[in-house]
Amino acid sequence: MTDSMDYRSAGVDIEAGEDAKERYRRLVESTRTAGAVGAFGSFGGLFRAPTGQRPLLVASADGVGTKIKVAIESGRHDTIGNCLVNHCVNDILAQGAEPMFFLDYVAFGVLDPVVAEAVVAGVAAGCRENQCALIGGETAEMPGLYTPPDYDLAGFIVGTVEETATLGPERVRAGDLIIALASTGLHTNGYSLARRIVRERMRLEVDDDFPGEAGASVADVLLRVHRSYLGILRTHLPHIHALAHITGGGIPGNLNRALPSSLDAVVHTGSWSVPNVFERLGAAGGVPRDEQFRAFNMGVGMMVLVPGDAAGGIMASATAAGVSAWHAGEVVPGSGVIRLDS
Repeated sequence: MTDSMDYRSAGVDIEAGEDAKERYRRLVESTRTAGAVGAFGSFGGLFRAPTGQRPLLVASADGVGTKIKVAIESGRHDTIGNCLVNHCVNDILAQGAEPMFFLDYVAFGVLDPVVAEAVVAGVAAGCRENQCALIGGETAEMPGLYTPPDYDLAGFIVGTVEETATLGPERVRAGDLIIALASTGLHTNGYSLARRIVRERMRLEVDDDFPGEAGASVADVLLRVHRSYLGILRTHLPHIHALAHITGGGIPGNLNRALPSSLDAVVHTGSWSVPNVFERLGAAGGVPRDEQFRAFNMGVGMMVLVPGDAAGGIMASATAAGVSAWHAGEVVPGSGVIRLDS
């Protein structure tokens, strides 16, 4: 007679899944907004349809790239979810949308309820920060696909904007100013290159001090939370023409998405001091400057294309929030090209 088999023997622990679900309950309930409907644990999340004259839904899905490896290697799981939410919020903000609700997906090789709770705690923190309801998600255990302690994380956001208020290239005009809003570091892009430089060229581990960062460790520097710009820009959206969220591809690969084919963006790279983390990574890796601007955000998390008379209010709001903002360039006649001038 052969031994009997069950799901646990195949690598899936149903009890651990139930434990994780109960740990999520208070986190999910802490993000409820006026639009959230229904109780925790339903098969689907419910949210009231937006009101307005011609409301549009804006949706996006994303992950945090290999930044998640830094969280795993350092055993610090409570901020990576916040990065995920803020990244997604900024993406739909670039079209003028404000978030309504969020769903997350966490996948483990072997489910650790404590780690799962920490990850979702970060997601909930990001949702509260952005007044966005966490209405559902999925925690998967897939033995044989992920090798412990590895896990993966993805997020899905839905927001709303009035059709007449959408931002984008069609609103941009020659003479618009480009206002840069500072990043908090790498945000969620460039980590495959950054981690390789740190490991192979700088010979540093996650708990080692990062050079030039006043006692901050590698993990401290690389896990800085991706900043949300919603709070700074929300009241200024009616005056903004376009936004560029500076993620993978850097300034050249994202600012071009905010331009019509008849205009260029002139970016004065000498208008700000590139933060230490990028200078150290670039020097240690021997990364050419143009490649640095494609791989990293170089200290700029969001670029705002706006008429000159609205620029001062945006910079004042950024300053009030403790975020550096500056005039980084302007829009000129051209052919949709990004010009990085010194």
